[in-house]
Amino acid sequence: MREFAADPPVEETLGDALREAGHTLATAESCTGGLAGSLLTDVPGSSDYFDRGVVTYTYDAKLALGVAREALDEHGAVSEPVARQMARAVRDSAGTTWGVSTTGIAGPSGGTDEKPVGSVYVGVAYAGDWGTQSSYATVDSTYSTATGVKSRSKSPAGRSMRWRTNSKPSRSPGVSFRCEQGRPRP
Repeated sequence: MREFAADPPVEETLGDALREAGHTLATAESCTGGLAGSLLTDVPGSSDYFDRGVVTYTYDAKLALGVAREALDEHGAVSEPVARQMARAVRDSAGTTWGVSTTGIAGPSGGTDEKPVGSVYVGVAYAGDWGTQSSYATVDSTYSTATGVKSRSKSPAGRSMRWRTNSKPSRSPGVSFRCEQGRPRP
């Protein structure tokens, strides 16, 4: 299928950007169960930038990673605060430039009105140089429905949110992640 794609896969584009910037990445995954890390390590030479991936499917695994018990108790495992803490914790424990996390409700059951099946939070944490105060963490959330992927942010209904790499970031040197509505642009 990939031989018919006009653009390279996102894992190759991301890998090239990380390698060019001299940055590293670690993942903490819940609902994706290691899929993001698997895709990243399918790229030849990914050991240049990919440090590790951890699967933190249970509350206990999230606690062991460094997610605060209070965040899990107050917001639940599938939440913005937990996704942010997962991304920060994996970044810091691995000593990487970037930490990426996923947490969500894969289904087919387990959803609620507030958090339906298909709800996903993606956390991204950047480690700036010490003393620069440029470190940050951000979270995007989406949910899947029978008619497609919808964003919980202010984008129009039915528009998907996709993470793209950007070689000219505004907040950090080298590599940044931005979330765009609709189709990725070249």
